[in-house]
Amino acid sequence: MYTGYNRQTSKVMSTSEAATTSFEYANLTAVPTSMDWRKNGAVTPVKDQGRCAIEGITKLKTGKLVSLSEQELVDCDINGENQGCSGGLMDSAFDFIKSNHGLTTEANYPYEGIDGTCNKKKAATAAATITGYKIVPANNENALLQAVTSQAVSVGIEGSGYSFQFYSTSVFTGDCGTYLDHAVTAIGYGTNTDGTKYWLIKNSWGTGWGENGYMKIQRETKASEGLCGIAMMASYPTA
Repeated sequence: MYTGYNRQTSKVMSTSEAATTSFEYANLTAVPTSMDWRKNGAVTPVKDQGRCAIEGITKLKTGKLVSLSEQELVDCDINGENQGCSGGLMDSAFDFIKSNHGLTTEANYPYEGIDGTCNKKKAATAAATITGYKIVPANNENALLQAVTSQAVSVGIEGSGYSFQFYSTSVFTGDCGTYLDHAVTAIGYGTNTDGTKYWLIKNSWGTGWGENGYMKIQRETKASEGLCGIAMMASYPTA
């Protein structure tokens, strides 16, 4: 079930250091007690193998929420570390989108779920662009909180475990490791009625998984890397 992340390349990822200057939210101290970017109209509906960090920053910058084409990434982002349906890295995708001068819409270049030949004619019509991306300091849930307060953030997690794959509702506190093999989007955070703090993530396995495609996963665990490694490798686009 888990797809969309290439663990092997993550071990040696350079993160394009020149494009990832200092963490711009480091001095942010006044953070709300909860955040849900869906309520701000900055999250597109759950898809199969979708990402929304770029869609979110586009909404914040332009006021327009546009569903962007994952298939363009699958078909066209093939000359670097990303490997189409075999997985890849969100940072490499950000690099591609910047160099490609944007992504077209989902409607123009629909998702097929298989590796195809890059349709340059469809890809030529960009609907959203980014200037680059920033890396959230690793193993630091407070830094991740600062970033998610400001925008949706792409995060790597271990999503291959049985408990994670069959999550249905409530705050996930289940058994999982830190072998990053899946990419999701952190779109908020909050505190459950029993006092358990959580991250709100948007997954890409359709609305039949979890809470209509979303998950609440425990926040502020004793491990610096966060539950399922959620704080180990996070980044967000800039526009």
